[in-house]
Formats: sequence, structure tokens, C-alpha cells
Amino acid sequence: SLQEITQATHKPDRSTKTNSHRVIRRFSESSDKGWFRSLFVHKVDARKDAHSNLLSKKETSNLYKIQFHNVKPECLEAYNSLEAEVQNRLHQDKDYPCEVVGSWNTWYGEQDQAVHLWRYTGGYPALTECLQKLKTNKEYLEFRKERAKMLISRRNQLLLEFSFWNEPLPRQGPNMYEMRSYSLKPGTMIEWGNHWARAIKYRQENNEAVGGFFSQIGDLYVVHHLWAYESLQSREETRNSAWLKEGWDANVFYTVPLIRSMESRIMIPTKSSPLQ
Repeated sequence: SLQEITQATHKPDRSTKTNSHRVIRRFSESSDKGWFRSLFVHKVDARKDAHSNLLSKKETSNLYKIQFHNVKPECLEAYNSLEAEVQNRLHQDKDYPCEVVGSWNTWYGEQDQAVHLWRYTGGYPALTECLQKLKTNKEYLEFRKERAKMLISRRNQLLLEFSFWNEPLPRQGPNMYEMRSYSLKPGTMIEWGNHWARAIKYRQENNEAVGGFFSQIGDLYVVHHLWAYESLQSREETRNSAWLKEGWDANVFYTVPLIRSMESRIMIPTKSSPLQ
């Protein structure tokens, strides 16, 4: 006790000093087992494997590509028509092992931006096969030249899907979509995945969970969560209802410290998008 410590420190003999040191050591050890150790209850054990192997789906070998195209404002309508035409042709051609999962224009967030999510069935070999074939496709090369006239900038990422998220399948509309993008601190992807593997169950009641992905090439330690809502009001109600469920607040508490930055896009699907 603290009283024993105080009494021990006022007696100068060696045996008492020794006893006081024992009491302090016992007090320190009990503290280690109490509040100090509790800080690390949720610490993830070290793993001797890449997070891509631990977090991605094993039953599929799908690779995803997400494209962000910043379009000249006066060209957005023409861009959407041109992009839809090429996407439809690739969909119909079975020689290309790729398909468009969804295409959108941003509504709130970065303006005049088009977002496309592609799936390559077969992983990196499928991606390589598509790229090699497109290099010799004259129609596609002409499309790229025409599209370049409409763009201000573009960037992309290669992604894998989290094993615990829904498969992004075509759905009927009308819906608006939110893409929440998180830039994580390096080394925290496993911890993020462990928390969200439990948290995703709180966000399934309204069928709002579309897909969850993490980057492999491009900006690294980036996570994209894709959600569907009937409206902005529906989004607010659905998100608020999650806070009423026991356990959701803990997920937020433990994942927020893992984030370096985050961004939200509200997106409207294009007419040709499989996700409506």
C-alpha cells in the first residue's frame, strides 16, 4: 500500500530499505498488469506474411483497378458517352478477361471527376493480358487519343478486396454511392482489417455495403469503402443507426488512430454502370 511505502522511506536501516523496494516493485508490477497492460489489449500480433495474403479473398483471384479522371467541365457529357461505348465493347468481347464493376461522376467532393472500378478475373496475369491486347487494338488507341483531349489529369490504383466485405455485384437503382477513402499509417493494415472484420456486421441491415478494397500499387496503405444509399437523407439515417448498436463505437475508437487522412466522395452512377 502507499502507507507501507511512506513508512518504509522514513526508516534508514538497510532491511527496511530493502522491504520498501520490494513493496514498490510489487506495486509497479501490479500496475503493469492493470491499466498499463490494458492499453495493449487490442494490439495485433505480429504476422510473418504479407497483408495482401492475410486480408484478401482466397476463393477468388480477382484484381481491381480504380481510375480517377478529372475531366474538363465542358467535356463531361461527351466523355461519359465515349467511355460508355468503349466499356460496353470490352464487356461483350470475351477475349478480354476484364469487366467494369461501376462508373460514376462525383456529386460532392472533387468536381467534374469520373471514377471507374474494373475487375480483372485471374489477377495480375489477366491484367497483363488485357494490356498487351489493348496495345494492338486500333479502335482503343483512337479512343485514348480522343479521351486525352477531354482530360485535365488522371491517376489509378491496383486493389485487392477484403475477404470480409461483400462482393461488388450489379444492383438495381436508383442509388447514390459514397466512396470513403482512408490513408492509413504504414504497418497498420492488419489491425485495420481485424477491426473491420467485426465492424462490418453493423453495416449490413440496409444492404448499403457494396465493397471494400485496399491498394497494392499506386498510393499505398489506402483503403476504399464503397456504400450505396437511396438518398443523402437515407445515408444519414443509416449511419446514425450504427451508433445505436453496441460495439460500433469501439470500432471507431480503435480505428481512428490508424488513419493519416480520409476523404468522402458522393457519386452518381453513369447510365452504363452495372452498379445503379
